[in-house]
Amino acid sequence: MPYNPSLNDIKQDFPGLVTRYSLADGRETRRHYLDSAASTLALNCARQVADEFLQHYANTHSQAHFSARIANRAYDWAHQQVLNFLGSPHAKHIACFAGSGSTAPLNRLARLLAARRPERDIVLVSLMEHHANDLPHRRHARQVIHIPLTGEAPALGAVDLAALERLLEHYRGRVNYVALSAASNVTGIVNPVHDIAALAHAHDAWIIVDASQSSAHAPLTLTDNGTVERELDAVAFSGHKLYAPGSPGVLVVRRDLLEGQEPDELGGGMVDDVSLSGYQVTNHFPDREEAGTPNIPGAVQLGAVLNVLQRIGMHRVHASEQRLLRRLLAELSAIPQVRIYGDPNPERTPRLGVVSFNLVGLEHGLVAAVLNDYHNVAVRNGCFCAHPYVRELLKPELWELDIDLDTEDTETLIKPWQGMVRASLGWYSTDDDIEALLNGINDLLAHSDHYRAQYQGDCDGNFHHRAFKVSAASLFDPETTLDRVLARPGVREALLESRTGLCASSSDNDLRMPTPDPLLPEV
Repeated sequence: MPYNPSLNDIKQDFPGLVTRYSLADGRETRRHYLDSAASTLALNCARQVADEFLQHYANTHSQAHFSARIANRAYDWAHQQVLNFLGSPHAKHIACFAGSGSTAPLNRLARLLAARRPERDIVLVSLMEHHANDLPHRRHARQVIHIPLTGEAPALGAVDLAALERLLEHYRGRVNYVALSAASNVTGIVNPVHDIAALAHAHDAWIIVDASQSSAHAPLTLTDNGTVERELDAVAFSGHKLYAPGSPGVLVVRRDLLEGQEPDELGGGMVDDVSLSGYQVTNHFPDREEAGTPNIPGAVQLGAVLNVLQRIGMHRVHASEQRLLRRLLAELSAIPQVRIYGDPNPERTPRLGVVSFNLVGLEHGLVAAVLNDYHNVAVRNGCFCAHPYVRELLKPELWELDIDLDTEDTETLIKPWQGMVRASLGWYSTDDDIEALLNGINDLLAHSDHYRAQYQGDCDGNFHHRAFKVSAASLFDPETTLDRVLARPGVREALLESRTGLCASSSDNDLRMPTPDPLLPEV
């Protein structure tokens, strides 16, 4: 019977939680990682499964030897974990791996769906989208119309369902599909994707959901009540935002949307036959959509993460994160100089563990720099690859800036203010991380003049400490690290012994198969 770990069993199983850096004030402290919306840390047990798979590594598309069979079985298993994670019946939907995040799958969908119904010239995209779920549709659709959000800036909410319905009715027969995020990467605000699916399907439009920001933090299934009307036609997400850095992007899509369409990429593995006069594309999915050698170790690592999350239960992961999120929102809201973006009331507008904010009178680049250099709090600042949404949220503040818009330096003067600071939670986040962020904010507000004097801003809106200089290479350099690993006592001897042992072995009985990991299937 599979072992089902508790949430707390796994909560500390992430390399990087104990990473320490020296700070500008001379202290050395643990890093507080609050940048999970960009990329999450790696789940160690899943990484170990991938590492053990490397003992058997071989390419797929062959059954000629043990390792090839293992690779095929493990890669198929990873696809099935994706389908299981989204509650998908295997016959109706397929799972494909592509690229290194959701960008490649979303570009593929935009091209595919535009070609499938060229007579439908309009795509509706929400205003809150990451560039990955906006720009591909702009390129391939003849017209993209952005769906408004509820509320007023800076407290914008989710997609406005009434406005969406009006757009669908006004452009009846012309809307090809609706594309939106399950949750924003800027504010964490959650969209009612199944309600939107029902509206889209009532007008014979499809729905594409970018689940990159939600997949690691909240349950999401292709249908919430088992009906086709509320079913998502396609879902994309990123493994690097789901505790599996180095894994591929994921696409889950209705099989019938791919059938009969020429694949985007051609190469090995996706054809049944090739002659000098032509080639025959295979009808077998997902091979048809995955030309070339796949990222097998990355897929296995992602499959292991999804398996662990299913064993624990996404509702438990979500509930744990929501407790921290509510504390963070409440304590930030209690600081008068903090401006929070997006509707701050999670009862009225559900959110995931992402909070973007600014401190009144302080540039977002300066805030992020001080939090890092003096408090070892890792946050992100800027527009988070969602420029239209961020600018809409900031619009009231940008209008209030005392800047002469007729000067040649307008863009340079506005740039330091055209962004925000983002703190984002992960499975491993703790009250200590939130405490460190709040302490850093309060310290900066209390000594803003002192900290401002320590930094020099540049034309890109970044702030650099005048005296505290730490290069990335001094903290981690791949070549130096490799030299150190190779020089460890016993490494050279072990390499020589391993090589000698393989050469000396004369019996197949000497090659023992290691005990399989319980997260991987039997071959």
